[in-house]
Amino acid sequence: MRFGVLGPVEVRDETGTPVAVPAPRQRALLAMLALDAGRIVGHDRLLDGLYADPPAGAANALQSQVSRLRRTVPGLVIEHHPAGYRLVAEPSEVDSQRCVELLDAGRGVEALALWRGPALADVDAPFAGEARQRLAEVFINCVLSGGTTNDLRELSAEHPLREDVRAAFMRALHRDGRQTEALEVFAQGRALLADELGVDPSPGLAAAHLEVLQAQAPHRGVPAQLTSFVGRDEDLRRVTKWLGENRLVTLIGPGGTGKTRLAVEVAHREPGEVAFVDLSATTDVARALLDGIGLREAGLLTAGLGVEERLQAALATRAALLVVDNCEHVIDDAARVLGTVLAACPQVRVLATSREPLGITGETLSPVTPLDEDAAVRLFLDRAQAVRPGFTAEHHVIAEVCRRLDGIALAIELAAARVRSLPLSEITARLDDRFRLLSKGSRTAAPRHRTLHAVVEWSWDLLTDTERDLAARFTVFRGGATLAAVTAVCRSDVDTLTSLVDKSLVEVTDDRYRMLDTIRAFCATHAPDLNAAHAQWFLRRVQEAEPHLRAHDQIQWLTRLGADHDNLVAAVTWATTNDIELALELVAALATYYWCRGLRTEAATQAEAVLRACGETPPAGREQEYAMCLLIAWPVATGDQSARQRQADELLFGLPGPPRYPILSMMWGMALGAPETESQNWHRRHRLIGDDPWSTALAFVGDGLMTWQQGDPGAARDLLHRGAEAFERVGDRWGVALAVNQLAELALAAGDPTGALAYIERARGLFEELGAAEDTAEVIVNRARALLAAGDLAGARADYTEALTAARRAGAPLVEANCHCGLAELARLTGDLATARAECDRAWELTPGGWYGPDEMRCHIAFERGRIARAGGDPAEARRHLEEALRRAVGQRNVVTETAVRAELAALAGP
Repeated sequence: MRFGVLGPVEVRDETGTPVAVPAPRQRALLAMLALDAGRIVGHDRLLDGLYADPPAGAANALQSQVSRLRRTVPGLVIEHHPAGYRLVAEPSEVDSQRCVELLDAGRGVEALALWRGPALADVDAPFAGEARQRLAEVFINCVLSGGTTNDLRELSAEHPLREDVRAAFMRALHRDGRQTEALEVFAQGRALLADELGVDPSPGLAAAHLEVLQAQAPHRGVPAQLTSFVGRDEDLRRVTKWLGENRLVTLIGPGGTGKTRLAVEVAHREPGEVAFVDLSATTDVARALLDGIGLREAGLLTAGLGVEERLQAALATRAALLVVDNCEHVIDDAARVLGTVLAACPQVRVLATSREPLGITGETLSPVTPLDEDAAVRLFLDRAQAVRPGFTAEHHVIAEVCRRLDGIALAIELAAARVRSLPLSEITARLDDRFRLLSKGSRTAAPRHRTLHAVVEWSWDLLTDTERDLAARFTVFRGGATLAAVTAVCRSDVDTLTSLVDKSLVEVTDDRYRMLDTIRAFCATHAPDLNAAHAQWFLRRVQEAEPHLRAHDQIQWLTRLGADHDNLVAAVTWATTNDIELALELVAALATYYWCRGLRTEAATQAEAVLRACGETPPAGREQEYAMCLLIAWPVATGDQSARQRQADELLFGLPGPPRYPILSMMWGMALGAPETESQNWHRRHRLIGDDPWSTALAFVGDGLMTWQQGDPGAARDLLHRGAEAFERVGDRWGVALAVNQLAELALAAGDPTGALAYIERARGLFEELGAAEDTAEVIVNRARALLAAGDLAGARADYTEALTAARRAGAPLVEANCHCGLAELARLTGDLATARAECDRAWELTPGGWYGPDEMRCHIAFERGRIARAGGDPAEARRHLEEALRRAVGQRNVVTETAVRAELAALAGP
């Protein structure tokens, strides 16, 4: 969710839809919690902030306001702690805190755009005055960092004695070429300071005055631009600032990102002498610079001096900015010449553009990265409307085009130019062949900038053979890779990889290296086939990780595998069609990762594809892995599954002892249900449970579930508690959450919704910590059921809706079915039987048949259909559905469900 206090208080749900909070006290409470999102706000502070005179029973009044706010905003999570209340949200989800983050990152334009009016505009509460004062200072900093000239004019009028604001206003006027007006603003400020405070202008305001007074010097060779400057406002401010503090700033980045255009914009705004020098068509840097400052070699009367000495003599006493473009292909010569100029000419500054650093002492690097989504969309629209006036399209459609083009400015401009002759849908469809699509650029552009292919080829041609080889090999990775993966799979050395980073072919963030898709598409045409080495390496990585996923360092290893998720998917996909035994090994090894991350449906899709490729008989020696695929695939399996069930049982009964991956034992129970206690199947399954601590914990939970289903909730509760404690000792959060969630089910069945909610909140916290989206959605379903049992129909509906959204996003149809079944019960309880029937029908459509989990869901649907029919006065229809539910419950040996169905049948029969 998103929360706003920079203007009227607002809250938006996950789809971006505003949720109204009409009650003033609830609005004020939401604002107080949002300002400290993620932190506990004490009871006393909340009461003092909300009430000028707290009422009698203030604690109860506060609790009542929190409860009402939760009902008003579905999906809002406010935790109660002994010390107070906490809004469960990331700081970045609150606009005021996001604003401060953007300011700290030098992104003032984006920070200012978050403001919708005066802070807390619709809040009238005791805390609001002090909060507004704090936020007003943030607003001033936003305008100083990212405001336009008009923004600064308004701010200066509002704060006439703020010298920092007046200085910024003067500089903005000066950049706009309005020096006279800037001097008038200074004069007015000096007079006001003298009259009001009796002081002279501060050094900061005086420095701004001196900048305006400096005579304008010539700008030589700076290209005039024919298009507007879009999307780089923060870069422009940052580079301008750094040039004021450093003598050498180098804009680095991949080709096409807009380094030259940014340098030109900076040059146009410089008040002193500027010379623009393009090195792309020369190999003699010194002569190009000499020409660029207006002194051709033949015209400089300094006999006996070489070109570099003449260049230094010409610049020795001049205060000039040299904008040196396209240094990458003469990088060594450029570094040497510019280094000597900077050493010999103390008033010279240099702004260079290059695809790699110059490597000079004192160099400040300013990466020019791909455009973010909003800036990219604005650029696309601007350029598209230039060639096709009136062009418009939905934001998300343009954003997808820009995302697939990596936010590269030149690629976006080339794509936008195609709207003159192609519908946007066609442009999107042809992006897989981006180099052919984007092959027509401006005829006036340099050859290397006329097409997307030429831009990347320019960088490719500047690489050494060793660098080209690694760049091509690197394309085997999806979504990047660690240093260990790159050196092992590509058989490369660290120096070559860092060289590719320096040359902007590869990016590095923290410990991961990645290549933009556009660069990757070009380099892939030169790549050898490393898919087998890639898949083998990631199999070893997953096998190394698997035991850690069931231990105290679970989160760290989940994070590591999560960063390589795209690589793992690619490895399984390749192996499925090229090495089926490797594919079986990968799916089996990944099972624990997928379960802990709540990605069961994605895992099932992969397992089903592997089974189809493998056929009905496992390769020799891969029986265990094949059985794992059978058990994983059930959420997406269709048709009669009885043969697969028998095959899975047979393969697992043939195992001599516990499986290689202990999670296989749990999946056997989830897919096939609980066997009858002390039966042959029961003994065989227990034989497969290892004696390690994790397997022991799993046995407690499994036995607890079977005991409960067989009608002994007291013993089940004890076993589940022991399982939760055992999982906690080994450090497996997922196992703890599994046990705690089942304890919630027990509490709910025992008529204790309050106790159930306590278990549910703990389980949800653990699943969210794991990033287990599908499991989190299931827990929210359980919370909805608990709220329904407590009589909170509105809260239950909100939770079912939230869970349905989360399940769809996670691609979890069985959880969706559970949500629809719950919504059917809600509709029945409120008398809307037509909606109840429709919700049951939707739940049935989403539920695959054949395995234990889906069959259990169909049992619940049949049970609910029976109750709906009974409520509608159709006892024959009710009996038919209830008898189907009874048949399924008996087949599952689920005494709990069987008892509930029999009670409903008895009520149907009457006294």
